Parts: sequence; C-alpha cells; structure tokens
Amino acid sequence: METFTRLRGTFDGGRTRDRGWRTGQLRAIERMLVECEDEFAAALAEDLGRTPFESVLLDLAPTKAEVRHALRNLRGWMRPHRVRAPLGTRPGRAWYEHEPLGVVLIIGPWNYPVHLVVAPLIAAVSAGNCAVIKPSEFAPASSAALAKAIPGYLDPGAFAVVEGDADVTRALLDQAPDHCFFTGGPAVGKEIMAAAARHLTPVTLELGGKCPAIVTESARVGVAARRIAFGKLLNSGQTCISPDYVLVDRRVRDEFVEELVAAVRTFSEGGDQRIVNPRHAARLAGLLVDAGGRTVLGGTVDAEGARAQPTVIVDPEPGAALLREEIFGPLLPVVTVGSLEEAVGHVRRGTRPLATYLFTEKRDDERRVLREIVTGGTVVNHVMMHHAVSDLPFGGVGTSGTGRYHGRWGFEALSNPKAVLRKPSRPDLSFMYPPYSPSAQRLMGRLLR
Repeated sequence: METFTRLRGTFDGGRTRDRGWRTGQLRAIERMLVECEDEFAAALAEDLGRTPFESVLLDLAPTKAEVRHALRNLRGWMRPHRVRAPLGTRPGRAWYEHEPLGVVLIIGPWNYPVHLVVAPLIAAVSAGNCAVIKPSEFAPASSAALAKAIPGYLDPGAFAVVEGDADVTRALLDQAPDHCFFTGGPAVGKEIMAAAARHLTPVTLELGGKCPAIVTESARVGVAARRIAFGKLLNSGQTCISPDYVLVDRRVRDEFVEELVAAVRTFSEGGDQRIVNPRHAARLAGLLVDAGGRTVLGGTVDAEGARAQPTVIVDPEPGAALLREEIFGPLLPVVTVGSLEEAVGHVRRGTRPLATYLFTEKRDDERRVLREIVTGGTVVNHVMMHHAVSDLPFGGVGTSGTGRYHGRWGFEALSNPKAVLRKPSRPDLSFMYPPYSPSAQRLMGRLLR
C-alpha cells in the first residue's frame, strides 16, 4: 500500500525523531482541536446525537487535556535514563533511551470517534512515530471530519487518514505496521490480534468488559446512585468504562434502587436515549428478552428507530445475557448481594473488567477490593474518573485489553526502550580473554557475581 511506503520513507529520513518536530506536531493537534471544534461537534451530533456541550465534555476537552499534558512533559519523557553498571562491566556507562517504533496503525471506535483516535495519535507523535489513522466506519461524519482536518494540520508526510470498512482494516494490517493500536470490543480485538500476529506486529488493545459497581452497606447511597446513574447515561451507556452492572448490599438495596431510579429520571429528563444504529439497538433489545428480574424503570428499546429507554432491572436471572455480555447501552442490572465477600466472588467468577467501581466509607473494604479483584483500574466512590488523570495508566487486563496509554504510559507503549552500554577502549585486560588460567577464573568469578 502506497501510504505505508510513503510514511516509512519519512520515518527513515529521521525528522520525526527530533523533539522540535514532535512539539510542533503536538501544537498542531492542539490548534486543530480548538479551530475545528464546531466541525467536530457537528459530526458528533450527526453520528451520536450529541449536543455541542456533550461533544466538548466527552470528546474534545479530554483530548485537549491530553495534548497539553504531553507538551508539558515531552522533554522529560525523551531524556535518557542512566542505570547502574555492575562491577563486571566497568569501567562503563549504561543507560536506556526511548526510540520511535516507525509507522503505527491506529484503529478507532465509533463511540468516542474523535477522542479515541486523537488520544492514541498524541502518544504516537510524542514517541516520534508516523501514523496511519483508520477511523470507524460506524461514525461516518466523524471519520470524514478527521480525514479532512488531520492532513490540514499535521505533517502530511508523516500522517495519513484511511477511511473504509473491515476489509480496509485487514488490508492495513497486512502492511505489517510497527505497532497496532486498536480500541473496540473483545470479539474484534481477537481478530485484530490474530491478523497482527501474522507479521509479529505488537498490539495495544483497548477493549471493553463488564465493569462492576459495588455498593456496600457503608456507602453514601444517594451519592453512589447519582454517580452511577451519571456514568451509565453518558453517551447513552456506550462507553467501555461505563458501569455495566451494580452489586448492592441487601441492607441498602431498596434505598439504592429508589435513589437510582430518581437520578436516572432526572438526568435523562424522562426521555429515551439515542443508540448509534438500529443493529446495535436490536442487540440491546435482545438482551432484555428472558432477562427476568423486576424492571423498575424503562424496559423498551425501539430497534428500528435506534432509541432505548434508560432501564433498571433488579435481580435479573443469573444466567441471562444481560449479566453475561457487555451491555454498551442505557440498561443497568442491579444484583443483590449479602456481603462484600459475595460481591468480590461474583466479579472474580467473570472475565477481568476494564474498571471496577467501589462505593464504601471503609478503608478495609477498599483494601480488600484492591487486593482481590484484578482489573484495569479501580475508582473508589465514583465512576470513570480515572480516565481523566493523564499520569495514570489506562488499559485492561485479560479480555478487557492489553497494554496501557495516556501520558507517559502512551509514550512508552509506542516507543522502543533501547539499552545502551558504552565502554572505553582502555583498559583492555588480558585476563578477560581465553584461555583462562585458574587465577583468572577466580578473579572473573568474583567480578561476575
């Protein structure tokens, strides 16, 4: 593919290694986000039904924060790191330095089609890479807006946007990029990983999963209900770190459900939610079939119109698809548990989540969840907020993903930490070479321990 050939030529020419070039490209991204805000907001409205404020809150403001963080810290990230040289390698100096990988392929999702393309791009630029950007075909207006904006602001010799469907993605992977960064669901993530493996292309997979919210008996129930409702309704629940289900202690269950229903009604203003397309809405409708339990709010999905009522179901059937599959929509199952131990056991029996949310006023509960639940991230007494901290690593574990990014973590994910050892030509001690006399062997044995 000509695009990869052209970008590899740019990378081999060396200009992307320069800190000044990287800084200039990061500043160009910042300008693009400011000057194209109206265009991106219009595209997000068309694709996802977002208001201008929601576009800024969910896609544009976090991306601006990420690029500004990179600009503040790039010099330090690029600095070589000296390490101690053991006695057997002295005299000598040892260090490692981060070098760019080459041409990175970034495959974006439809649910945050600007942020989850540009944030990995910021990491690629910071690390000194060229990049091919493949936006999601399921957010066509946002894809077109990125395809127009990026060549107008960034170095066209180093960056290219390629639009298209899954066949285009496969063709791009066949070009053996130096790294593939994919955001999406676990099913497609497996296909990406398999295709990348044919060329031994390393991958960062930012996937989803069933993110639990645990509400203990000591929690401030009204706060927990409002914050869970807030996170669930953002982007109509179409967020990889959205609270997927709630495990609530039976002693506060009724109070929590009452507060949750009131919060959802208030935040949604009693209306239904826009779903990305009829196919996805039909999938949500299917999750409600045979879900069982007690529906205390909503319960209707208009598949053809791609709309869904915010829905709360208390104690659905344990084997229901609603509790097995990632929901990715405004449906929230609430499961009653008798203790924190039972809640932890429930989470541990499932796949490892991208995020876990704990609501408690007890530090012992916090320590237990941190110790016993393996998860991509944990937030105590809120949901999703760890994503806003650029110095925290963001990513999953197991089926919720592999690799980390944001801030320095993204810089390192898209760099090669190259080891370097420099030794002087003198002294050049003869006992270091064979044949080894008994005394040389004893001396080298002491040096190499």
